[in-house]
Amino acid sequence: MADMTLTVGFDLDMTLIDSRPGIRACYLALAERTGTFIDADLAVSRLGPPLVAELVNWFPAEQVPAMADLYREMYPSIAIAATPAMEGAREAIAAVRAAGGRTMVVTAKYEPSAKLHLAHLGIEPDVVVGDLWAERKAEALCEHGAGVYVGDHVGDVRGARTARALSVAVATGPCTTDELRAAGADVVLDDLSAFPAWLAGYREGEAGAEAPRA
Repeated sequence: MADMTLTVGFDLDMTLIDSRPGIRACYLALAERTGTFIDADLAVSRLGPPLVAELVNWFPAEQVPAMADLYREMYPSIAIAATPAMEGAREAIAAVRAAGGRTMVVTAKYEPSAKLHLAHLGIEPDVVVGDLWAERKAEALCEHGAGVYVGDHVGDVRGARTARALSVAVATGPCTTDELRAAGADVVLDDLSAFPAWLAGYREGEAGAEAPRA
């Protein structure tokens, strides 16, 4: 018999955590360390894609791998403590658990950094997979049988759709409600605080659809 356990995937940056303060501080530290100008405010206004996609705006292509390594080396001591949970993040994870489901985080962030953030905030998903962006997120979502994926970026919507999972978008990141809908999100919420009520309604609808007809 197929495993019918509900599995819900979540993005990390700007979905579960407000990573802007920590990432901004880390970019400023990288700029100081390397003597290279980085507009940290601009950089944190477009979070979502992998680190290297941002670094190419500030460093020659041949330097980007080394700069990514340096950034990741500095990141734990600078960014983790500075990063709070998003409103409703803990409650969203708890709602899935209360429904008997499993939770996973699938993020473009470097996986060790993602795990440090979650541990610091006391958020404990069942699975954490890093270093996957946009359509490639479907690799982890499919592997773990996720039926729902929650994210804040059009790249997250593309990942959900590639995995044939329900795309639930939260308008807490760089993408507007209209952009998320245009990308194909099935549901758009203002933020994660609306997720538990949505999940309850979704499960009720699923149960109704599965009920035998008289």
